[in-house]
Amino acid sequence: MSGQTVPADFSGHMLDLDEDEDLEVFSKNISLTDGNPEPNSPSSMVNQYRLEEDDEQQHDANAKDIFITVDNPESHVTAIETFIMYRVITKTTRSEFDSCEYEVRRRYQDFLWLRSRLEENHPTLIIHPLPEKFVMKGMMDRFNNDFIENRRKALHRFLNKISEHPILSYSEHFKVFLTAQELAPHRKQGAGFLSRMGETMRAVANSVRGLRSRPEEFTLVQEYVEDFSSKISCVDKVTQRIIKEDREYLDELKQYGPTYTQWAGLEEELADPLKAVASCVDQCSKESEEQINHLSEVLVPTLHEYVLCAETLKAVLKRRDNIQTEFEAKNEALASRKVDQEALQEEVDGLADRMELANNALKGDWPRWKNSMRTDLKSAFISTAEKNVDYYEKCLAVWESFLLCQKVEPSEQRHGEDI
Repeated sequence: MSGQTVPADFSGHMLDLDEDEDLEVFSKNISLTDGNPEPNSPSSMVNQYRLEEDDEQQHDANAKDIFITVDNPESHVTAIETFIMYRVITKTTRSEFDSCEYEVRRRYQDFLWLRSRLEENHPTLIIHPLPEKFVMKGMMDRFNNDFIENRRKALHRFLNKISEHPILSYSEHFKVFLTAQELAPHRKQGAGFLSRMGETMRAVANSVRGLRSRPEEFTLVQEYVEDFSSKISCVDKVTQRIIKEDREYLDELKQYGPTYTQWAGLEEELADPLKAVASCVDQCSKESEEQINHLSEVLVPTLHEYVLCAETLKAVLKRRDNIQTEFEAKNEALASRKVDQEALQEEVDGLADRMELANNALKGDWPRWKNSMRTDLKSAFISTAEKNVDYYEKCLAVWESFLLCQKVEPSEQRHGEDI
């Protein structure tokens, strides 16, 4: 723990369109500017935002001192299971590392181990989510190339999010994960089964007992998280539906073009324009496929990632509430008991310190997470807008070229009239 309390504003609501901050990306004046009577073109708008984003990324890169890459997935087959191992390469300038570069192999269960250890040691810090162990599409073929590549990207992002965290990046478990060639001995040193069961039972008991008075600032956080979860889930579902409909449209386009080609064989006088239409449809099909792939590879993963983040936030708030509930229960017991008050007082004091540390950790992590979330979503939205502009401009150019080819020269028109 850093021990420092960072003030946070819990009163905002994500994606409320009446807030200036959330509308910042849309507030640029793209119509008329002083000394420039022409409106900005879509391409100039894209370049303006891209330049700003590149400057932000360059600043972040200069501040980093741990660089992690997850790549080279390999399938391993044993007598009882088949699993994928990923290569994790770490380059760092931190003095607590014995070397400046490490290369290890990790499987998905190792990532789960790391996240659970971080969660145990820092229950109210916001730890970036891992990709789900199974998804409906992945359950059909857990070892197809698309599933493995999507998981690799998510694991890469998970480790880099931790490396950027001001507290989690200094965790001893994180260092072991990045540097130890064999992780099995360290995994055995985790909390025992009975210890985990005890924590679970206490959490269940606290849930049944209920929280007496949550501080207002955390009530506002709870409301924000519920609102954010609802909105991001809705956007994620609608985006998935749009991609599904776009794929259906693309399938129809691929059937549409050959029809014009076949028709051209039956109409000698219309053969050239029919073949030109078929060519235009074919080119637009390729552009549509590229746009769909961009949505699937850029926007959808970011949206779904923050759907999982919303669930992580709910779990963090629940753990914070459990810590407070346990403190309140012990404090009430201390007030009602006549014996063993000294021992119980020590326990209450310990719980009070634990609650204060948990509250301070969440207060400090909350604004950091919100800034990261807004940066990630803004980047995904701008990239999607850029791709949409590019897609429509290319399709427009295709059809404009068709019109130019079909223009009748004045001499040819006069010759036709004479005939």
